[in-house]
Amino acid sequence: MVRPSAQLRATIQRTTPPLLVLLAVVVILLGKADQTMFDSLRTMLSDDAAPALDILSRPIGAATSVVDRVRGVFAMYSDNRRLEEENVRLLQWQQVALKLSSDNRELRGLLKVVPDQAVSYETARVIADSGGGYVRSIMVNAGAEGGLARGQAAITGDGLVGRLTEVGSRASRVLLITDLNSRIPVSIEGSHVSAVLAGDNSERPHLLYTTEPDQVKIGDRIVTSGDGGVFPPGLPVGVVSAVEPGGARVEPYVELSQLGYLLIVDYGLSSGLPQPAPVVDCHPRHGKPERATPADEAGVR
Repeated sequence: MVRPSAQLRATIQRTTPPLLVLLAVVVILLGKADQTMFDSLRTMLSDDAAPALDILSRPIGAATSVVDRVRGVFAMYSDNRRLEEENVRLLQWQQVALKLSSDNRELRGLLKVVPDQAVSYETARVIADSGGGYVRSIMVNAGAEGGLARGQAAITGDGLVGRLTEVGSRASRVLLITDLNSRIPVSIEGSHVSAVLAGDNSERPHLLYTTEPDQVKIGDRIVTSGDGGVFPPGLPVGVVSAVEPGGARVEPYVELSQLGYLLIVDYGLSSGLPQPAPVVDCHPRHGKPERATPADEAGVR
């Protein structure tokens, strides 16, 4: 390969810029002189280059579309994860709102209750349900520290729930009116027919020892009679829902399976109930057995 001499290269370098400038000036003058010719030339060149440009642009467009779709998939995945997290948070807040709404509704109902003849009363929340095939009782978060005692009535804005049977320092157990061990003196409002409301662990307790069974009708309102000195007269209990040969069935006013808050009312009648016997500690403490009282020893025997 023959390389140009240094003098020739220098000549080309000196003459090329002026020639390009001269060519540009000529093109400008010709364009000003004959605009139509240059427009036609430009259009012809564009038409000739259009197929090649179209072929070259298709892979670029396809690649751009693929990139956009990949970005869309990643954006959709990110949005989906964000929406799932927000949905979980919203469901948690929904449960909190529903719980607060239920508690607010029950507390508003209790605010409308002003127990007649009450010495004192305490609002308690249900913290455990011992419901089963053999027991109908609940536990509330109030005890002797709040002035509660055995025999006090547990009520809601709808009616009687039961009575306290076990009282601790900070918790108590309520025996429901549907429990097998529950016996409540009641009467039929209006006719004053006396009876005993006896639970049998079913949803509807029945009436025993009715003085005039023939006068009991479906729809009769059942209230406490005040006999026995445990509950005052007039506490709403339920309504007669069925009359059977073994005794009329009573539908309680209170939905006992959905208890949230209760009023524990002291009517001043619980002092007449027998108190539980003291518990004897048979386990030694500090190496010495606990001494029992004579009454305890008699009870043990």
